[in-house]
This record gives sequence, structure tokens and C-alpha cells, in this order.
Amino acid sequence: MSITKIDLEQFLQFKQHVCVVDVRSSGEYKRAHVPKAFSLPIFNDEERKIIGTAYKQESREKAIRIGLDFFGKKLLTLIDDAELIVQNNQDAKRELIVHCWRGGMRSAAMAWLLDLYGFKVYLLQGGYKVYRHWVLQQFEKNYPLHVISGCTGSNKTGLLMELKNKNENVIDLEAIAKHKGSTFGNLNEHPQPSQEQFENLLAENLFQLQHHGNKIWIEGESQRIGQVNIPKQFYLNMLSATSTQIDIPFEARLNHILNEYGVYDEEKIERAILRITKKLGGLETKLALGFLKEKNLKDCFEIILKYYDRLYKRSALSGKSNDALTNVLNFDSTNANLNAQVILSHEPRK
Repeated sequence: MSITKIDLEQFLQFKQHVCVVDVRSSGEYKRAHVPKAFSLPIFNDEERKIIGTAYKQESREKAIRIGLDFFGKKLLTLIDDAELIVQNNQDAKRELIVHCWRGGMRSAAMAWLLDLYGFKVYLLQGGYKVYRHWVLQQFEKNYPLHVISGCTGSNKTGLLMELKNKNENVIDLEAIAKHKGSTFGNLNEHPQPSQEQFENLLAENLFQLQHHGNKIWIEGESQRIGQVNIPKQFYLNMLSATSTQIDIPFEARLNHILNEYGVYDEEKIERAILRITKKLGGLETKLALGFLKEKNLKDCFEIILKYYDRLYKRSALSGKSNDALTNVLNFDSTNANLNAQVILSHEPRK
């Protein structure tokens, strides 16, 4: 067998059905990686540091000798790990795509080993670096977005899921960011991806949909979602996109918030309220915490929801000043299925 070098375009095609192995250190992989790629580090973080120091302070040859010593002790383990990757993916053949940071010695060494053992190996030229360049390019494109906007508690996420169930193209930014946007957005305490990984995931989602030709439904968000930011050019695309603004009565939205967040324990809710003390104001914070202590979640959440309503009215997505088409729809409830049917039956108007 022989090692086949592939460019980025081939990589994007092949990785749909061939396992990708990232041979960078676990620290590099943890920071960000190609979505669904497997970590198969040729060196751990400490070994990589030692090799880098030798390269800078002594010589390239010295660094290579140290690297070969580390590599030689792991050959069987790396083969075993590669076997497990293939075995645990039922659709995968004995084929692997290998990459490191920029297509250098690490990926070349791993490709040699896997090829020697009998895998069909593809080697990404330019490595993860060329992939990241592609990711950033995706946000410069103009996508046919259709933004769903509306006050907090309108069940916009549920709407997106119903639209997706109806075979519409959907990007769920909050799912990608693992955060619902508000101070209550991460009460489930799922760790958010790094900024770089968020961008990778968003680019992949856009890539999967851009060839479908139809509009892409997306929820109107602030540029910042928890600890990550929507890339600037893509956010500008959102602000200029066609939109549907949904108006739902306050009481219906409050009940939705109660059902969604009322299940969390008091301590988590308290921490969430304290995070917005400065913006909420001392008196409102004190009242909200008082209602929380009394187990009066409705009055507690009513204060928070009124705060977010004021915030929404000042946001860029609540009242656009551009020429994009905007459709305003009034609903009686947050029933996502019924509301999605109505949205699909209406054409945007000036």
C-alpha cells in the first residue's frame, strides 16, 4: 500500500466516510480540532515541549532524535489505538486520514507507521492549519439566512427543531455553543467549546447546508453566546437577513420559562441571578432572590423576564434599520409545532 496525499477539497469530501486521526498533542486537540476527528497523539504535551525546546536551543537533528526515541516506544500502542478507532466505527473501512498542525513530521511519521501496518492512509497536506484557513473563509460568504427573532421565552429553539423536522435547513447556534444565551443559558453546566472549536463546528454546519440552495433558518442572537462570539462577518449577515419576528404574550412566555428552568436547584438559579446584579439593579436583584428563597419561582422569573424584555428592545435584532424583509407574526402560545406551521405558511413582507 502507499500513502496518498490529499488537498483540502479532497479532505472535506473523504472525511464524510473515512475516520480522521489528529496526531497533535492532547492539549492541541482539546483546544480545538476538526469535528468528529479522533485524537491519536504521537507526542503528549510534555514530550512536545521537550522536543520544541531542543529544536530552539540545540538543533533540528537533536529534536528529531528525541522525537524518534519517544515515538519508537509507542509504536504498538499507536497501532492498537488506530485499530480501536476503526473497529468502533461500523461504517469505516481500514482507511484513515492523518493530519498534524501543518502537515509536517508528526503526520508523516504516523502515516508511515499506519501504512506499514496495512491501513490505507490519506495525508492532509497543510494539516490543521489549512483546515482553519478554510473555516475562517466560510464566514466571509453571504448565506440565505432567515432569522427567527422574538423576546426571551418565545421557544425559538423549539421552533427551529420543528422546522428541522419539516425538512427545513436549520442552524442552531445555541446547540453549537452549548449555551442558551441568557444568564440561565448554562444551568446544565455543560462545558462550552472554545472559540476556535465553536467556529469549526459552525463552519461545518454551514458547509453541510450551503449546497441545498434553500434558506437557512437561524435564531436571532446577541453576538456573544456565553463565552463564545459569533464571527463578525457572519453576524453582519444575520443582521441584514430576512427575518420573522414572533410576538407571544408575556404570560405564555413566563410559563415557558418556568417549565424550562424551574427544574434546576435553587443554588444554580441564585448564581445565575447574581451574575446580572449590576445590570438588573440592586432592588430588583434583592426582590428576585427573595422570591427564590420563598420558592415563588413565578414572581422571581417575572422580574428576570421583564429585564430581558427591556434588553431585547434595545438589541440590534429587535428593530432592524436595514432593508431586509421582516414578517411580524402574533401567536397565543409557545407551541412550537403550531407556530412552525404558521411561519411556513407566511411569506415575509416589507
